[in-house]
Amino acid sequence: MNETVSVVVPIYKVENYLSRCIESIVKQTYKNLEIILVNDGSPDNCGMMAEQYAKEDSRIKVLHKENGGLSDARNYGMSHVTGDFTIFVDSDDWLDEKLIERLMAIGNKFQADVVQAAFYYAYDDYLLFDSKLYPKEKHPIIYHNKELMKQLVMNERVKNFAWGKLYKTKLIKDIPFKKGVLFEDVFWAHLVMQQVNTFVLMNEPLYYYYQREDSIVANYSSRNLDIIKGLLERHDFIENHYRDLSDQSYKMIVKTQLIHYNLLLRNREKDYEGSYRKEIEFYLKTNYSKLIRAVEQEKLLKRQLKLFRIHPYFNILLLIILKVLRKINVINQPKRLERIELKK
Repeated sequence: MNETVSVVVPIYKVENYLSRCIESIVKQTYKNLEIILVNDGSPDNCGMMAEQYAKEDSRIKVLHKENGGLSDARNYGMSHVTGDFTIFVDSDDWLDEKLIERLMAIGNKFQADVVQAAFYYAYDDYLLFDSKLYPKEKHPIIYHNKELMKQLVMNERVKNFAWGKLYKTKLIKDIPFKKGVLFEDVFWAHLVMQQVNTFVLMNEPLYYYYQREDSIVANYSSRNLDIIKGLLERHDFIENHYRDLSDQSYKMIVKTQLIHYNLLLRNREKDYEGSYRKEIEFYLKTNYSKLIRAVEQEKLLKRQLKLFRIHPYFNILLLIILKVLRKINVINQPKRLERIELKK
Protein backbone atom coordinates (compact mmCIF):
# COMPACT_ATOMS: atom_id res chain seq x y z
CA MET A 1 0.00 0.00 0.00
CA ASN A 2 1.98 2.95 -1.32
CA GLU A 3 -0.96 5.15 -2.27
CA THR A 4 -1.10 8.63 -0.75
CA VAL A 5 -4.00 9.44 1.54
CA SER A 6 -4.97 13.10 1.80
CA VAL A 7 -6.38 14.13 5.18
CA VAL A 8 -8.45 17.33 4.99
CA VAL A 9 -8.99 19.16 8.29
CA PRO A 10 -11.09 22.37 8.34
CA ILE A 11 -10.10 24.53 11.32
CA TYR A 12 -12.09 27.24 13.08
CA LYS A 13 -11.99 28.30 16.75
CA VAL A 14 -10.73 24.97 18.12
CA GLU A 15 -7.44 25.88 19.78
CA ASN A 16 -8.32 23.77 22.84
CA TYR A 17 -8.77 20.64 20.71
CA LEU A 18 -6.52 21.14 17.70
CA SER A 19 -3.34 19.57 19.08
CA ARG A 20 -5.16 16.36 19.99
CA CYS A 21 -6.59 16.15 16.49
CA ILE A 22 -3.38 16.87 14.57
CA GLU A 23 -1.25 14.60 16.75
CA SER A 24 -3.66 11.72 16.18
CA ILE A 25 -3.14 12.22 12.43
CA VAL A 26 0.64 12.56 12.35
CA LYS A 27 0.96 9.46 14.59
CA GLN A 28 -0.99 7.25 12.18
CA THR A 29 0.65 3.90 11.50
CA TYR A 30 -0.04 4.52 7.81
CA LYS A 31 2.67 7.02 6.94
CA ASN A 32 2.10 8.04 3.33
CA LEU A 33 -0.11 11.00 4.14
CA GLU A 34 -0.77 14.45 2.76
CA ILE A 35 -2.19 16.42 5.69
CA ILE A 36 -4.09 19.55 4.60
CA LEU A 37 -4.96 21.92 7.45
CA VAL A 38 -7.41 24.61 6.32
CA ASN A 39 -7.43 27.62 8.63
CA ASP A 40 -10.88 29.05 7.90
CA GLY A 41 -10.12 32.55 9.19
CA SER A 42 -9.98 31.36 12.79
CA PRO A 43 -9.66 34.37 15.16
CA ASP A 44 -7.74 32.42 17.85
CA ASN A 45 -4.30 30.79 17.75
CA CYS A 46 -5.26 27.94 15.43
CA GLY A 47 -3.41 29.36 12.42
CA MET A 48 -0.14 29.70 14.34
CA MET A 49 -0.54 26.24 15.87
CA ALA A 50 -1.05 24.70 12.44
CA GLU A 51 2.03 26.45 11.07
CA GLN A 52 4.12 25.14 13.97
CA TYR A 53 3.04 21.58 13.20
CA ALA A 54 3.91 22.14 9.54
CA LYS A 55 7.47 23.08 10.55
CA GLU A 56 7.77 19.77 12.40
CA ASP A 57 6.23 17.50 9.75
CA SER A 58 6.84 17.93 6.01
CA ARG A 59 3.61 16.07 5.19
CA ILE A 60 1.56 18.99 6.51
CA LYS A 61 0.28 21.81 4.28
CA VAL A 62 -1.39 24.79 5.92
CA LEU A 63 -3.89 26.81 3.91
CA HIS A 64 -5.19 30.14 5.19
CA LYS A 65 -8.44 31.66 3.93
CA GLU A 66 -11.16 34.09 4.96
CA ASN A 67 -13.91 32.55 7.04
CA GLY A 68 -16.50 30.89 4.83
CA GLY A 69 -17.83 28.03 6.92
CA LEU A 70 -17.16 24.31 7.06
CA SER A 71 -18.32 23.55 3.50
CA ASP A 72 -16.18 26.29 2.01
CA ALA A 73 -13.15 25.12 4.01
CA ARG A 74 -13.57 21.51 2.89
CA ASN A 75 -13.99 22.61 -0.72
CA TYR A 76 -10.85 24.75 -0.50
CA GLY A 77 -8.93 21.86 1.01
CA MET A 78 -10.16 19.51 -1.73
CA SER A 79 -8.86 21.90 -4.39
CA HIS A 80 -5.33 21.19 -3.05
CA VAL A 81 -5.66 17.41 -2.64
CA THR A 82 -3.20 15.30 -4.65
CA GLY A 83 -3.65 11.94 -2.88
CA ASP A 84 -5.23 8.81 -4.33
CA PHE A 85 -7.62 8.66 -1.36
CA THR A 86 -9.17 11.34 0.85
CA ILE A 87 -10.49 11.37 4.40
CA PHE A 88 -12.15 14.29 6.18
CA VAL A 89 -11.46 14.86 9.87
CA ASP A 90 -13.24 17.51 11.93
CA SER A 91 -10.77 19.51 13.96
CA ASP A 92 -12.23 18.74 17.39
CA ASP A 93 -12.30 14.99 16.70
CA TRP A 94 -9.41 12.54 16.82
CA LEU A 95 -8.36 9.20 15.34
CA ASP A 96 -7.19 5.84 16.58
CA GLU A 97 -3.60 5.50 15.36
CA LYS A 98 -4.55 2.53 13.15
CA LEU A 99 -7.59 4.12 11.51
CA ILE A 100 -6.11 4.95 8.11
CA GLU A 101 -4.09 1.74 7.93
CA ARG A 102 -7.23 -0.33 8.58
CA LEU A 103 -9.33 1.70 6.14
CA MET A 104 -6.71 1.25 3.42
CA ALA A 105 -6.34 -2.48 4.08
CA ILE A 106 -10.09 -3.07 3.92
CA GLY A 107 -10.47 -0.81 0.90
CA ASN A 108 -7.78 -2.66 -1.05
CA LYS A 109 -9.07 -6.08 -0.02
CA PHE A 110 -12.57 -5.38 -1.35
CA GLN A 111 -11.63 -2.86 -4.06
CA ALA A 112 -13.94 -0.38 -2.36
CA ASP A 113 -14.78 3.13 -3.50
CA VAL A 114 -15.63 4.16 0.08
CA VAL A 115 -14.85 2.58 3.45
CA GLN A 116 -16.55 3.74 6.64
CA ALA A 117 -15.23 3.04 10.14
CA ALA A 118 -17.46 2.73 13.18
CA PHE A 119 -17.01 5.52 15.73
CA TYR A 120 -17.31 6.55 19.35
CA TYR A 121 -19.35 9.48 20.62
CA ALA A 122 -16.54 10.98 22.67
CA TYR A 123 -17.03 13.03 25.82
CA ASP A 124 -14.39 14.39 28.19
CA ASP A 125 -14.72 11.50 30.67
CA TYR A 126 -16.31 8.66 28.70
CA LEU A 127 -17.16 7.21 25.30
CA LEU A 128 -20.46 5.94 23.96
CA PHE A 129 -20.58 3.20 21.33
CA ASP A 130 -23.52 1.72 19.45
CA SER A 131 -22.62 -1.96 19.71
CA LYS A 132 -26.03 -2.92 18.32
CA LEU A 133 -25.41 -1.22 14.97
CA TYR A 134 -21.69 -2.00 14.91
CA PRO A 135 -21.01 -5.40 16.55
CA LYS A 136 -17.21 -5.42 16.91
CA GLU A 137 -16.89 -9.16 16.34
CA LYS A 138 -18.64 -9.04 12.95
CA HIS A 139 -16.83 -8.99 9.62
CA PRO A 140 -17.03 -5.90 7.39
CA ILE A 141 -20.34 -5.42 5.57
CA ILE A 142 -20.43 -4.71 1.84
CA TYR A 143 -23.12 -2.59 0.22
CA HIS A 144 -23.78 -1.91 -3.46
CA ASN A 145 -25.93 0.52 -5.42
CA LYS A 146 -29.58 0.68 -4.28
CA GLU A 147 -28.95 -1.13 -0.99
CA LEU A 148 -26.24 1.41 -0.19
CA MET A 149 -28.60 4.31 -0.90
CA LYS A 150 -31.25 2.68 1.28
CA GLN A 151 -28.78 2.38 4.15
CA LEU A 152 -27.76 6.01 3.69
CA VAL A 153 -31.37 7.23 3.74
CA MET A 154 -31.99 5.21 6.92
CA ASN A 155 -28.87 6.85 8.45
CA GLU A 156 -28.30 4.03 10.89
CA ARG A 157 -25.26 2.00 9.85
CA VAL A 158 -24.24 4.09 6.85
CA LYS A 159 -24.04 7.64 8.16
CA ASN A 160 -24.53 10.89 6.30
CA PHE A 161 -21.37 12.23 7.96
CA ALA A 162 -18.55 13.08 5.53
CA TRP A 163 -15.91 12.37 8.19
CA GLY A 164 -14.71 8.92 9.19
CA LYS A 165 -14.80 7.56 5.65
CA LEU A 166 -12.01 6.85 3.18
CA TYR A 167 -12.95 7.95 -0.34
CA LYS A 168 -11.28 7.40 -3.66
CA THR A 169 -10.34 10.99 -4.45
CA LYS A 170 -11.54 10.80 -8.05
CA LEU A 171 -15.00 9.92 -6.74
CA ILE A 172 -15.51 13.15 -4.77
CA LYS A 173 -13.17 15.60 -6.48
CA ASP A 174 -15.96 17.20 -8.51
CA ILE A 175 -18.76 17.01 -5.91
CA PRO A 176 -18.43 20.15 -3.75
CA PHE A 177 -20.16 20.70 -0.43
CA LYS A 178 -23.05 23.17 -0.45
CA LYS A 179 -21.96 26.48 1.07
CA GLY A 180 -23.77 28.47 3.72
CA VAL A 181 -25.74 25.64 5.34
CA LEU A 182 -25.51 23.60 8.50
CA PHE A 183 -25.66 19.80 8.21
CA GLU A 184 -23.91 20.19 4.86
CA ASP A 185 -23.23 16.44 4.72
CA VAL A 186 -26.96 15.74 4.21
CA PHE A 187 -26.88 17.82 1.02
CA TRP A 188 -23.74 15.99 -0.19
CA ALA A 189 -23.62 12.33 0.81
CA HIS A 190 -26.28 10.97 -1.56
CA LEU A 191 -24.58 12.60 -4.54
CA VAL A 192 -21.40 10.73 -3.63
CA MET A 193 -23.07 7.39 -2.90
CA GLN A 194 -24.82 7.47 -6.27
CA GLN A 195 -21.33 7.11 -7.81
CA VAL A 196 -20.24 4.23 -5.57
CA ASN A 197 -20.01 0.64 -6.78
CA THR A 198 -18.64 -0.91 -3.59
CA PHE A 199 -19.02 0.50 -0.08
CA VAL A 200 -17.53 -1.31 2.92
CA LEU A 201 -18.60 -0.77 6.51
CA MET A 202 -16.08 -1.64 9.22
CA ASN A 203 -17.45 -2.43 12.67
CA GLU A 204 -14.24 -1.36 14.41
CA PRO A 205 -14.70 1.97 16.26
CA LEU A 206 -11.58 3.89 15.26
CA TYR A 207 -12.88 7.47 14.99
CA TYR A 208 -13.63 9.65 18.02
CA TYR A 209 -16.52 12.04 17.37
CA TYR A 210 -16.20 14.68 20.07
CA GLN A 211 -19.39 16.03 21.64
CA ARG A 212 -18.84 19.68 22.52
CA GLU A 213 -21.20 21.70 24.69
CA ASP A 214 -20.59 24.70 22.44
CA SER A 215 -21.17 22.81 19.19
CA ILE A 216 -23.70 24.01 16.59
CA VAL A 217 -25.83 20.99 17.44
CA ALA A 218 -25.90 21.72 21.18
CA ASN A 219 -26.85 25.40 20.71
CA TYR A 220 -30.15 25.25 18.90
CA SER A 221 -31.12 27.97 16.44
CA SER A 222 -33.33 28.29 13.39
CA ARG A 223 -30.29 27.46 11.28
CA ASN A 224 -30.55 23.90 12.58
CA LEU A 225 -33.59 23.64 10.33
CA ASP A 226 -31.14 23.37 7.42
CA ILE A 227 -31.26 19.62 8.04
CA ILE A 228 -34.91 19.64 6.96
CA LYS A 229 -33.99 21.58 3.81
CA GLY A 230 -31.30 18.99 3.13
CA LEU A 231 -33.69 16.07 3.59
CA LEU A 232 -36.30 17.68 1.31
CA GLU A 233 -33.67 18.37 -1.34
CA ARG A 234 -32.47 14.79 -1.06
CA HIS A 235 -36.06 13.55 -1.29
CA ASP A 236 -36.42 15.17 -4.72
CA PHE A 237 -33.26 13.31 -5.74
CA ILE A 238 -34.65 10.03 -4.36
CA GLU A 239 -37.93 10.53 -6.22
CA ASN A 240 -36.02 11.01 -9.47
CA HIS A 241 -33.44 8.23 -9.11
CA TYR A 242 -34.59 5.72 -6.45
CA ARG A 243 -38.37 5.93 -6.37
CA ASP A 244 -38.61 2.64 -4.46
CA LEU A 245 -36.93 4.42 -1.53
CA SER A 246 -39.42 7.30 -1.39
CA ASP A 247 -41.25 5.94 1.66
CA GLN A 248 -37.98 5.44 3.53
CA SER A 249 -37.05 9.03 2.72
CA TYR A 250 -40.44 10.26 3.92
CA LYS A 251 -39.93 8.43 7.25
CA MET A 252 -36.75 10.39 7.89
CA ILE A 253 -38.49 13.63 6.96
CA VAL A 254 -41.38 12.92 9.36
CA LYS A 255 -39.07 11.93 12.23
CA THR A 256 -36.88 14.99 11.73
CA GLN A 257 -39.73 17.47 11.37
CA LEU A 258 -41.43 16.19 14.53
CA ILE A 259 -38.17 16.44 16.47
CA HIS A 260 -37.55 19.99 15.29
CA TYR A 261 -41.10 21.08 15.99
CA ASN A 262 -40.58 20.04 19.60
CA LEU A 263 -37.17 21.73 19.73
CA LEU A 264 -38.65 24.95 18.38
CA LEU A 265 -41.39 24.78 20.99
CA ARG A 266 -38.78 24.27 23.69
CA ASN A 267 -36.82 27.25 22.32
CA ARG A 268 -39.75 29.60 21.71
CA GLU A 269 -37.51 32.66 21.81
CA LYS A 270 -35.87 31.39 18.60
CA ASP A 271 -39.27 31.14 16.91
CA TYR A 272 -41.17 33.91 18.66
CA GLU A 273 -43.95 34.25 16.09
CA GLY A 274 -44.08 30.51 15.43
CA SER A 275 -43.34 30.86 11.72
CA TYR A 276 -40.94 27.91 11.60
CA ARG A 277 -43.38 25.70 13.48
CA LYS A 278 -46.12 26.74 11.06
CA GLU A 279 -43.92 25.67 8.13
CA ILE A 280 -43.45 22.22 9.66
CA GLU A 281 -47.15 21.95 10.48
CA PHE A 282 -48.08 22.98 6.92
CA TYR A 283 -45.78 20.40 5.36
CA LEU A 284 -46.89 17.49 7.56
CA LYS A 285 -50.59 18.24 7.14
CA THR A 286 -50.44 19.06 3.43
CA ASN A 287 -48.56 15.85 2.63
CA TYR A 288 -50.38 13.76 5.24
CA SER A 289 -51.76 11.07 2.91
CA LYS A 290 -48.33 10.27 1.46
CA LEU A 291 -46.60 10.45 4.83
CA ILE A 292 -49.06 8.26 6.72
CA ARG A 293 -48.71 5.60 4.03
CA ALA A 294 -44.92 5.80 4.29
CA VAL A 295 -44.90 5.25 8.07
CA GLU A 296 -47.51 2.45 8.02
CA GLN A 297 -45.08 -0.12 9.48
CA GLU A 298 -43.70 2.26 12.12
CA LYS A 299 -46.33 2.06 14.87
CA LEU A 300 -45.03 4.85 17.10
CA LEU A 301 -44.25 7.21 14.25
CA LYS A 302 -47.66 6.54 12.71
CA ARG A 303 -49.34 7.33 16.04
CA GLN A 304 -47.28 10.51 16.42
CA LEU A 305 -48.22 11.72 12.96
CA LYS A 306 -51.91 11.04 13.52
CA LEU A 307 -51.87 12.93 16.81
CA PHE A 308 -49.87 15.79 15.31
CA ARG A 309 -52.51 16.16 12.60
CA ILE A 310 -55.20 16.64 15.26
CA HIS A 311 -52.99 19.07 17.19
CA PRO A 312 -49.17 19.22 17.55
CA TYR A 313 -49.45 19.26 21.34
CA PHE A 314 -51.12 15.82 21.31
CA ASN A 315 -47.89 14.36 19.93
CA ILE A 316 -45.91 16.04 22.71
CA LEU A 317 -48.35 14.67 25.28
CA LEU A 318 -47.79 11.16 23.89
CA LEU A 319 -44.01 11.54 24.27
CA ILE A 320 -44.42 12.73 27.87
CA ILE A 321 -46.64 9.74 28.69
CA LEU A 322 -44.14 7.32 27.13
CA LYS A 323 -41.31 8.92 29.13
CA VAL A 324 -43.24 8.46 32.38
CA LEU A 325 -44.14 4.86 31.55
CA ARG A 326 -40.49 4.05 30.85
CA LYS A 327 -39.45 5.70 34.08
CA ILE A 328 -41.80 3.51 36.14
CA ASN A 329 -40.84 0.45 34.07
CA VAL A 330 -44.28 -0.13 32.59
CA ILE A 331 -42.66 -0.25 29.16
CA ASN A 332 -39.07 -1.09 28.30
CA GLN A 333 -36.38 1.53 28.11
CA PRO A 334 -34.86 2.01 24.64
CA LYS A 335 -31.56 0.22 24.26
CA ARG A 336 -28.75 2.35 25.62
CA LEU A 337 -25.37 2.85 24.02
CA GLU A 338 -22.41 1.02 25.53
CA ARG A 339 -20.56 3.33 27.90
CA ILE A 340 -16.78 3.21 28.28
CA GLU A 341 -15.13 5.21 31.04
CA LEU A 342 -11.92 7.03 30.13
CA LYS A 343 -8.91 6.72 32.38
CA LYS A 344 -7.88 10.01 33.95
